Amino acid sequence: MAALRNRQRPALYDSRMYVIGTAGHVDHGKSTLIRSLSGIDPDRLHEEKERGMTIELGFAWLGLPSGLEVSIVDVPGHERFIKNMLMGAGGVDLAMLIVAADEGVMPQTREHLAILDLLRIERGIAVITKVDLVEEEWLELVVADVEEALESYSLAGSKVVAVSAEKDIGLDQLIHDLDEELANVPPRPDLGRPRLPVDRSFTMSGFGAVVTGTLSGGILRTGQQVNLVPSGRQARIRGLQSHKEAVEEAMPGSRVAVNLSGIERHEIERGDVLVTGRWLKSSTAFDCSIRTINDSPRPIRHNHRVTLYTGTSETPAVVRLLDQNALPPGESGWAQIRLDTPVPVVKGDYFVIRDTVTTLGGGQALAPNAPRPRRFHEPTAQRLASLESGAESEILIAALDSLGPAAVAELAPAANLSEARTAAILDELLNRNEVVAIGEKSALEYFSATGWAKVVATASNDLAEYHRTYPLREGMPREELRNRLNMNAAEFNPALARLVADRVLSEGQVSVRLPAHSAKLSPTQQRRADEYLALLASNLYSPPSDATIDQELLQALAAQGRVVRVSEDVVFLKSAYEEMAEKVVQLAKQHGEVTISHVREAFSTSRKYTLALLEHMDRQQITRRSGDNRVLR
Repeated sequence: MAALRNRQRPALYDSRMYVIGTAGHVDHGKSTLIRSLSGIDPDRLHEEKERGMTIELGFAWLGLPSGLEVSIVDVPGHERFIKNMLMGAGGVDLAMLIVAADEGVMPQTREHLAILDLLRIERGIAVITKVDLVEEEWLELVVADVEEALESYSLAGSKVVAVSAEKDIGLDQLIHDLDEELANVPPRPDLGRPRLPVDRSFTMSGFGAVVTGTLSGGILRTGQQVNLVPSGRQARIRGLQSHKEAVEEAMPGSRVAVNLSGIERHEIERGDVLVTGRWLKSSTAFDCSIRTINDSPRPIRHNHRVTLYTGTSETPAVVRLLDQNALPPGESGWAQIRLDTPVPVVKGDYFVIRDTVTTLGGGQALAPNAPRPRRFHEPTAQRLASLESGAESEILIAALDSLGPAAVAELAPAANLSEARTAAILDELLNRNEVVAIGEKSALEYFSATGWAKVVATASNDLAEYHRTYPLREGMPREELRNRLNMNAAEFNPALARLVADRVLSEGQVSVRLPAHSAKLSPTQQRRADEYLALLASNLYSPPSDATIDQELLQALAAQGRVVRVSEDVVFLKSAYEEMAEKVVQLAKQHGEVTISHVREAFSTSRKYTLALLEHMDRQQITRRSGDNRVLR
């Protein structure tokens, strides 16, 4: 029978790919069952065969009668190898909970059930193995025990199938039930962002580095350039295999072996994530929903030190509770996980946390690369609630509130949507004035309406305060406003254009101002300005440098184009400066260069004023110093 169930691809082949994961207490017959179903021994290590115990993840595959071909991930059951079980449980579409008929539900059974529950694996079959070793009455008790154990977890109501791998009892029924369950599972979506968490890496003689994992988010193709996160190392896909068959493409939901060129085996670690492009960034902190399991021996506390498992990675971390000081068993809340080492995390990823040798709880990542949030802050709780369970439009708005201005390519992974779907929703939100777009059509960035309102308020309020503080200035330097809005140049320039178009502010050559603002001198200031200008006019080419004037008033005269300040203590009338500068250009053209003596003699002025003028013209890139002389640029 095993040979018939084995690896031959069914004539009616279904291209959908699914992964079945085992779970259960050590020595309850997981590996034996897989061998009988698939004809493949999932135990690869000599130590595993010697001890009869799965230590590392094992893999097999099985063709179902409907045409579905499924991968099987065999996970360790022993408590010492629970971290390997956690790494194998990610990406599972259906779980087989294995319980031996001669032992029944054990502590590790319940911990595995809790982990499957935390990872939101809601489809499964409970398989009671070794039924040939017990009496019918005892089997009935075990079935009842299993059904009761399932009730508190995500696998509640799952079918219970009794089998004997050794005696070939119930295996056909199990295959039928697996086929029936998977028929209703939707295929993994293609978001255009393939992601392969690496659970194994090794070297094949003559081929080089190979990594394996469960693919999600998109299609991998031979010849593609790929990146490993978090290391950033690059490689090229030399070949792909699924179930030991070479393929040109690997689909989401499939178990894949990827042969890489341009990288060595020792440069790859379990926990790395293989992606195309640069869309995935590692997080040092992420916001999340979190839950303590019912059987946890202790609550999760604020600043609790834990070990975090997500994808195939394992790292020390700290749990910062955001709405409580402690999370008792069975309770849930909001938190931020701060990681000791950066980990690639995507919105929607599930995780499990343990301390010492105990599973405490887990949850779902909602906002990767998150800044430190305020605790007991209602807007933060509302944002996280929208990210967790809101409609797609609400999720996008919450992501925008977290990211600030963002393009479709950045928003799509933050919302865990395809770029096409993200763009379509943003169009709807634009029509409803719930988001604001800035920039050119080919490079649009988006704010939530709330986020843009904050930009408008900050710009308006800061400019109003600036005008009160410096009433004689034309406006605030653009760079200062950019810093106050905390934007980079790529964000600021289109945002400024939108603010000007909406008449929130007006833009000068180097400054910005509120539209109603104009630098007007008071009568006293006007009188002092007229006196100062008269002093400069009294000796055009050697104006008095000890004339006192308020620096704000002097800056206002310069902004109005009435004076030119060429050095700390030398100021010319604008008309005098232009005349002198024009003469310097003429002298340089006439002589090929201009000397200090040329300028002094031309204007009957001193070396002090001549040097100040020439150095200013150097800074303006009209002239260039050549020894002690100047030449035109």
